[in-house]
Amino acid sequence: MHNSDLTPARAIAEAKRCLNCKVPQCRKACPVENDIPDWIHELAMGNFGNALSIINAKSNLPAVCGRVCAHERQCEGSCVMGRKDRPVSIGRLEEFVADFDAAMNLTHENIMEKTRGRAAVIGSGPAGLTIAGELARKGVAVEIFEMEREAGGVLMYGIPEYRLPKEVVRNEISKIERLGVTIHNGVTIGRDFTIDDLFAQGFDAIFIGTGTGKPKMLDVPGNQLEGVRQAIWFLRRVSLFNAGYISREEVTVMPGHRVFVIGCGNTAIDAARTCIRCGAAEVTILYHRDISRMAALRSEYDAAVEEGVKFRWDTSLTEIIGTDGKVTAINTLTAGEPHNEPADRVLMAVGSAPAARIVSTTTGIDVDDKGYVINRDEPFGMTTRKGVFAGGDVTNRPATVVHAMQNARQVAQGMLAYIDAVKLFEKIDSQNS
Repeated sequence: MHNSDLTPARAIAEAKRCLNCKVPQCRKACPVENDIPDWIHELAMGNFGNALSIINAKSNLPAVCGRVCAHERQCEGSCVMGRKDRPVSIGRLEEFVADFDAAMNLTHENIMEKTRGRAAVIGSGPAGLTIAGELARKGVAVEIFEMEREAGGVLMYGIPEYRLPKEVVRNEISKIERLGVTIHNGVTIGRDFTIDDLFAQGFDAIFIGTGTGKPKMLDVPGNQLEGVRQAIWFLRRVSLFNAGYISREEVTVMPGHRVFVIGCGNTAIDAARTCIRCGAAEVTILYHRDISRMAALRSEYDAAVEEGVKFRWDTSLTEIIGTDGKVTAINTLTAGEPHNEPADRVLMAVGSAPAARIVSTTTGIDVDDKGYVINRDEPFGMTTRKGVFAGGDVTNRPATVVHAMQNARQVAQGMLAYIDAVKLFEKIDSQNS
């Protein structure tokens, strides 16, 4: 069931398939504990606004989650309807409700007066946006600092347009701005301001949600050749080109290219399918394990195969070969058999690590041996520096958009407890002075 064929009538009919179970497995399987049967029940009665209000209580990004969540491994995978028939199309319905609401401008949230304290949020990916939404709804004045020209982080620059239209991301961000959140784009913390500068500006608490800005490279001969890039870098380039910020040449993958993508998570598949859209002649994903061990969703794999992406399992990249500093071929081992084949581009999708820009320009924030920020459980999410919190990929917890949101909701509770405590001590001090 695709959104293009979802009319209000069809959405209501699909919602009516929900059994409204006494112990809903779909809700248990949702990382943010979305009250799925409750909002589906409202949708089944045609109460679209009520449905979105229920979703908003648990999720700050419903139009995003409806599109990019791993529904088959979470809510839909646990739906009892799926045992005999197909599960209720929960993701599609969430996407429909959020889009319908945005188009019709149905829900208007009451804006809380911002008298509880001030928070700075560094990074505007799923974790940062969730923190901002949660705190703003609880009466905290929130300002987001984003280094890119547009907010959204991985939603804007890491997930391709065909999976997550940028207009949808912009809608979700403007919804968070309407809660009274201020966003400063083109500001890099660690270069333009430090953590100390932000405290000096009067913020009570600071959240670091900068993700893993440093993609990893496979340590193979030839990885420095022109034409070898990280998949996430390539996806960002495509987004920048689509937004009109850079020229087509700067995307690097051109019509006729033979491209190899190393790795088999969702980023690898996103990159491979985007290469096909760029006109690449041949796109092959190389993965060192078999299909049963891939991190990508089966539905993403199926879609990639349908579009012409080739997959080679049990294959390791051993060397990248070049002429005049440019990639011309690669050497691989498939189940121990050596192969040599021509290549124009090699894209690495083998994970990433946190960038150290913020941690290196401030004192007191400890990281582990891999560079991930260490944080505590009480108050939840606080780093080793008082008042500085961290969440999302920078703490090595989440792996997906919804897991970053789940983690951020917990961190928001920790920040609220901390901000309230700071305000209480300020009050006591002023009474004593």
